[in-house]
Amino acid sequence: MKFMKVGRVAIVTRGRFAGKKVVIIEPKETGVKSHPFPHALVAGVERYPSKVTRRMGKARVAKRSKVKPFIKVVNYNHLMPTRYTVELEGLKGVVSHDTFKEVSQREDAKKNIKKALEERYTSGKNRWFFTPLRF
Repeated sequence: MKFMKVGRVAIVTRGRFAGKKVVIIEPKETGVKSHPFPHALVAGVERYPSKVTRRMGKARVAKRSKVKPFIKVVNYNHLMPTRYTVELEGLKGVVSHDTFKEVSQREDAKKNIKKALEERYTSGKNRWFFTPLRF
């Protein structure tokens, strides 16, 4: 799966986060001992930001621009890659396989991802990534 690269946006097709958009942070073609199948470490958007209009005040816009992230190890079979990419240089070192061993590490990683994603959203880049899928 040579197109499953770092920064590629994919859609999760199974499980609790089905239909959510994710960014691939670390692809593993061969698998590791804990996950002996081709998989990817992903960071995604669990709760997308709400719609913002021009007449809203600063505080309301800030509240509606919040993003709730999640991190997960996902089998390639349950990822549908898209043509989009998101450059998240800051996230490469934040999430690794060791992050999932302890809850506190996971929470810290989520906070860092939240900060990076909200920064992305407020700067107006990658608009498609921050809109929920519509069927």
